[in-house]
Amino acid sequence: MIRELQRQIEDLRKQNEELRRKDKRSAAPFSKGERKKNPKGPGRKPGQGEFLRRPAPPTDADSAPLVEVPVKETRCPFCGGTLEREEPEEASVTDMPGTPEPEVRLFKVHVCRCRNCGRKTRGKHPDVAPDQYGATAHRVGPRIKATAHSLHYGHGVPVRRLPGILQEMTGITITQSALTQDALKQAEGPVGAAYQELRKQVRHSPVAYTDDTGWWIGGDGAYLMAFDTDQETVYQIRRQHGNEEVRELIPSDYPGILVTDRFSSYEAEELAGVEQHKCLSHLIRNVQEVVKSKTGRSKVFGSELKTVLQSANELWRQQRAGEVPGYADRAEQIEQDLTDLLRPRRFRDPDNQRLLDGIGLQHDRQRVLNFLYNPEVEPTNNRAERALRPAVIARKVSHCSQNERGAEAFAAFTSVARTTVKKGVATVTEVFHRLIKDGLDPPVLPDCLHR
Repeated sequence: MIRELQRQIEDLRKQNEELRRKDKRSAAPFSKGERKKNPKGPGRKPGQGEFLRRPAPPTDADSAPLVEVPVKETRCPFCGGTLEREEPEEASVTDMPGTPEPEVRLFKVHVCRCRNCGRKTRGKHPDVAPDQYGATAHRVGPRIKATAHSLHYGHGVPVRRLPGILQEMTGITITQSALTQDALKQAEGPVGAAYQELRKQVRHSPVAYTDDTGWWIGGDGAYLMAFDTDQETVYQIRRQHGNEEVRELIPSDYPGILVTDRFSSYEAEELAGVEQHKCLSHLIRNVQEVVKSKTGRSKVFGSELKTVLQSANELWRQQRAGEVPGYADRAEQIEQDLTDLLRPRRFRDPDNQRLLDGIGLQHDRQRVLNFLYNPEVEPTNNRAERALRPAVIARKVSHCSQNERGAEAFAAFTSVARTTVKKGVATVTEVFHRLIKDGLDPPVLPDCLHR
């Protein structure tokens, strides 16, 4: 025991020195530590698909006149031989215009005044708003707004940088405040309506993966929750993370399977009727934390439990890569091994007892190995964690949300943007443009976002 304590003291001393060194230097705050000794080379890895050359530009694309590039040499520059003419080769250079020119459409809106009541009647046009006169007569169009919202919510560009980028790339001047006000307006209008429709679709998905991360609303702590399915990626921001917030998207009678981590909200009685699967990576991580601090016989239970869980994960990977001979028998054997290992008993070590009680309860509820029998369920909720990455990046380069309206706008726009990327049948700018231009009149949700 003395030797073990001495080893722990030495490890803690080294960690303390390492932290002090990091505090004294001006290193990047998000450094991952030491670099890998043998990192993989850049570029496409073997087995990740064949390399494709850049395709030729479309034949109907606007282009400059064809430029002839003749051979000026009369003799072969290598050996001095006679040159023979062959079929010319095609080459192209695709670039953006040197000076961006915005498209300006002028409207002459006729106005008539009633001789009786004196009120004005203005001409109507689908591209001219009813209140577009006076100080607000000259406005920017829906496409430039959609482009700005796509850059911000779809690609993570901070909103304070958008005016400069749009000015340089399009020649159109627009303020940060105008973009923010339009985002709030759209979130309470067509984009918000599309967001609500996506939330309804999540309730009918066969499998939903969820995870959460921290957020700020006006400087106060909050939670950003992600719900990822095969068809949608939906976010919501709430000040609390209880079963009430979960049931906003996953009701108590949800017919599918909810893949989660071990957060207490999912263990509420209100969600007891929902079939769940607990992320295998979280379970293995819990076991590793216990095994790492144990020695001797107290380490045996955790090591065996870790081996069984990892073997289940490996079997699923093999089955996903191709047919595995005797897959059903091997899955049943893993099930039996885990059931025997998690049988009710008493351990002297409290950490092992905690593992047995916690994971054993989930196994009794069929929430640990159900991915071996249901091909639609993945072993982990990594999909939800990946869905959170754009929000985590946005959190690092912004102050999150200043108020509830801003939080709802972020959730709405980001949900529509990530779902559009998942569908892959339209660009984020195109979807935002259709929503902003068409408004709430047909259809609320673009066809490319329907199931």
